[in-house]
Amino acid sequence: MFDEPRFHEKMAALGRRHEEVTALLGEPSVISQRAEFGKLSREHSELDALVTAWAAYQKLRAELEAARLMAGGEPDLELRELAREELRELEGQREVTEQAIKLLLLPKDPNDAKNTVLEIRGGTGGDEAALFAGDLFRMYSRYAERVGWKIDLLSSSPGASGGWKEIIVLIEGKDVYSKLKFESGVHRVQRVPATEAQGRIHTSTATVAVL
Repeated sequence: MFDEPRFHEKMAALGRRHEEVTALLGEPSVISQRAEFGKLSREHSELDALVTAWAAYQKLRAELEAARLMAGGEPDLELRELAREELRELEGQREVTEQAIKLLLLPKDPNDAKNTVLEIRGGTGGDEAALFAGDLFRMYSRYAERVGWKIDLLSSSPGASGGWKEIIVLIEGKDVYSKLKFESGVHRVQRVPATEAQGRIHTSTATVAVL
């Protein structure tokens, strides 16, 4: 895929579109049209990530070629081994970059950019399930804070020993749904809970819904 001429042509075309959109975003006639400016800004953000990843991939290919030449032709054994070590590291980086590009090229879910309602409910496990639901909510809250999302509490029901029997929040920000949509489902934890006096391991669950 990455060595095919058609793929290189496609990436070149996307690069030209990126330049075109960048120029359009600087046009007063576009800036004055809020809807059009927003649409182009989102397209620019997607293309920017792709163009950056493609540039990193091309740089890696050049570095890999240089490392291969050194690993195969360097007379100094120590330098040759260093080149081989660098080659292995670069191969790993290339695989990661290729995967990133493939993901960026996937068709976008029209809901990805939307805000979302996050519902967390304690499931099996009594008080420990509520504590686990509280742990999940703290995890999502810290992630939201780190990426600059806003959280508004819609409703909640605290657990008897802490945590939440149920908590529902609205999360607003950039690409919220795209980052959280795969969190939906039943989450399970096995641990010695704070509510356990004899040190026994309990299995508890909590359900997460992303709407």
